[in-house]
Amino acid sequence: MTLRSVILGTGSALPANRVSNDELAKRVDTSDEWIVARTGIRFRHIAGEGETTATLGADAARKALDAAGIDAASIDLIILATATPDQTFPASATKVQALLGIDDCIAFDVAAVCSGFLYALSVADSMLRGGNAKRAIVIGAETFSRILDWEDRTTCVLFGDGAGAVVLEAQTGEAGILATRLHADGRHNELLYVDGGPSTTGTVGHVRMKGSEVFRHAVVNLATVMTEVLDQTGLTAKDVDWVVPHQANARILDATARKLGLSTDRIVITVHEHANTSAASVPLALDTAVRDGRIQRGQLLVLEAMGGGFTWGAAAIRY
Repeated sequence: MTLRSVILGTGSALPANRVSNDELAKRVDTSDEWIVARTGIRFRHIAGEGETTATLGADAARKALDAAGIDAASIDLIILATATPDQTFPASATKVQALLGIDDCIAFDVAAVCSGFLYALSVADSMLRGGNAKRAIVIGAETFSRILDWEDRTTCVLFGDGAGAVVLEAQTGEAGILATRLHADGRHNELLYVDGGPSTTGTVGHVRMKGSEVFRHAVVNLATVMTEVLDQTGLTAKDVDWVVPHQANARILDATARKLGLSTDRIVITVHEHANTSAASVPLALDTAVRDGRIQRGQLLVLEAMGGGFTWGAAAIRY
């Protein structure tokens, strides 16, 4: 039998402060109609005092552990995908480790922005199948509100904070991660980036984006990588029960679905509630659909995302 990384449980966490478009319009020159028409976003959660990437990530991990019915002490590996770590170093994954009460395990961060969870999932899958660990927690967590320019209405309305997590275990059988595909093309840095960093400005910086160009690349790249990961498994779009995409923009989700010939009722959409939570968006959407009963054991899932870099990727999973 084939050794695969099986999802034992999922979890998510959102900051207490839920902000509507109308509330946002009180501080930014925008409106509910403008935001919904261009993005599909209606709400986002904004981290408050004491809420950080690590605390949100740990909360999501605890819920995933509870769903899996296992103890944190059995975890050998923690990978945290984030573009907004608590500190430059150490890795926020080590803070999550401490918050979970784990004395010793492999723990590190992955930085691939919105694709980070797919990158982290692929790395964890390789490590589990390679025998470096038996159980892992893979987390996507962000506090993007802290790198937004609140004077720039073209970006600040798009993002929110949150975390999602999965517990993985190496098992033999038909269920688990069937295939992953990852890509990057650093030539497009200027289309989506943060204008700061320790090695350049010595500051955190703010998100900068050329939205129309990102949209064009996203639709092509996401449709292509989803086809690639299905081809790798010998499956087709008709075999897919659910697509769990990066929740960047409702128009990107619709355009990608049309390009693949998929009905939108097979796509998990949470962008209206969470906005773009970067590396957290895929596991947040996954946990939402697992907990509301849409996603069932044995179903075929395709996870996909594209982010700054550009980076993009997909995973085919038999849940």
